[in-house]
Amino acid sequence: MDEPLRPTVRLTDSAEIAAALPYLLGFHPRESVVLVALGGPSGGRVGLTVRADLPARAQSAAVVSALARSVATDDPAGVVVAVVSESPDDREPLPGGDSLAGLPHRDVVHDAVVALAGLDIPVRDTLLVRGGRWWSYDCPHPCCEPGAGEPLPGGVTALAAASVATGQVVARDRAALEARVAPLDGPARAAMEAVTWRVVGRRARAARDDPDAEARRSWDAVRTAVRRCRPGSGGRPTDREVAGVLWALADVRVRDRALTLALGDDAAGAEMLWAECTRRGPAPLDAAPATLLAVSAWLRGDGAMANVALERALDSLPTYRLARLLARGLAACLPPAELRAMLASMAADPDEVWAVG
Repeated sequence: MDEPLRPTVRLTDSAEIAAALPYLLGFHPRESVVLVALGGPSGGRVGLTVRADLPARAQSAAVVSALARSVATDDPAGVVVAVVSESPDDREPLPGGDSLAGLPHRDVVHDAVVALAGLDIPVRDTLLVRGGRWWSYDCPHPCCEPGAGEPLPGGVTALAAASVATGQVVARDRAALEARVAPLDGPARAAMEAVTWRVVGRRARAARDDPDAEARRSWDAVRTAVRRCRPGSGGRPTDREVAGVLWALADVRVRDRALTLALGDDAAGAEMLWAECTRRGPAPLDAAPATLLAVSAWLRGDGAMANVALERALDSLPTYRLARLLARGLAACLPPAELRAMLASMAADPDEVWAVG
């Protein structure tokens, strides 16, 4: 099986890390605290990246402690702590009525450093990203004084180029990420529902006559739709094709085999298909493709999209077992390598129904 689509990228300095945050998260963060794990022989290989909204002072220690525990699951050689905020500089009163400017959110940064130290994880740098510029909280030089800062690197970074090569599109914010798989509404929704239930009714009758033969037909329908969605094909599945895939994924055997598509040459096409089925599928049939989308996103390191997709699956069908299991795994920061190994094991031992397919 191929390695996951997410490329291996090394970032050599703090400026590159500051500029890379949108690509590491999958969207442009706002008012956020971000921890970036670094490892590998050089200590510059990007690992797990975790984020939270900037907390209120009373919740700061708890929030960053949870982030530190999450990033620790990647066994990093070091971590960069970054704050993304448009907050103005803090002002510390001085005798005589003057005040001394300081970078904002130092309390959050301090709590993060303390939490990481408690886990014996070195902090490589602490950064502020604001208004297209970046600062290091620890830098004593004039370039990092509150009113200064350095411009974020221009041009196309290595991570940006790698992200484009793998088809990742950075969303404006998390809401834009959610909009990519938002349900249809209006006439489009009504039309999709009508097509879906007609297809489901017809295929259900066929399944009653020969369930194994119908499972094989369903798998063929999935593969055909994946090929249509391959990058560069210019194809987009029709409503009828989407309905056929939704029906197919309702069979757990087909769904579990579809999980393994995230490992091979068709990973990008499969992810595009799952996104289309999530966006266009009526509830509760959208829960299965949304969960498959979460798996594909997590394997290529896009935790933001994985969480958005899982939220969609569980909103549609709160009892959906695979989505609940995956949600627990993501909450525990299951490494993509472990998830990949699980899927590879499934691919090596297909259900016997496929032996004659």
